[in-house]
Amino acid sequence: MLSILNISHSYTQGDNTLNILNGCSLNVNGGEVVALVGNSGAGKTTLLQLVGLLEQPQSGDIQVQGQSTRTLNDESRTLLRRHTYGFVYQFHHLLPEFSAMENVMLPQFIAGVSKQAAKNRACELLQTLGLGHRLEHRPKQLSGGEQQRVAIARALANNPKILLADEPTGNLDPSTASEVFSMLVKLVKDQGIAAIIATHNHTLAHSMDRFVELKDGKLHESR
Repeated sequence: MLSILNISHSYTQGDNTLNILNGCSLNVNGGEVVALVGNSGAGKTTLLQLVGLLEQPQSGDIQVQGQSTRTLNDESRTLLRRHTYGFVYQFHHLLPEFSAMENVMLPQFIAGVSKQAAKNRACELLQTLGLGHRLEHRPKQLSGGEQQRVAIARALANNPKILLADEPTGNLDPSTASEVFSMLVKLVKDQGIAAIIATHNHTLAHSMDRFVELKDGKLHESR
């Protein structure tokens, strides 16, 4: 589903060049959940941004379902990202003026889905995540765990093939983090999504299908 092929990336600050990634490679199959761990500053977020087509790697390639993204223009990358990817972040970034259901409907509108179909999909996902009784509640009326479950529903609203999550439970207490993580993994596996989840929580990381560490600019698979 997803192939990361020997990507390298660096940033320039004044006269200094910071080599962040140096020949990273990884394959992720549909329905597989891969943990991405590494020290703060190791480049996990940079790697996810490149894999998510938000930036272009300076060398190497990202392949989605066998398709190279190296030569895609900005419009093509945006369309591929919109219809193929879902993103979950540490902070939910929900729109405060909209209800839980409306927050999940919005990305579907952007993808051209009709209002009724978007509403049906939003209700289905939120009910699956245990929020059927909170559809009309706005973010400030929800707990942290509930807000993050809405963010997960939003990420899955357009039936992505690939899910990228950057510390999706990092802002939650351990009990809530475990509950939210379990729901996320179940949905990913049920829908055959290829997922990379960056986390500092090694207990959660070891419960995933595979465990890779980003160290010294390279990916090292632990099991």
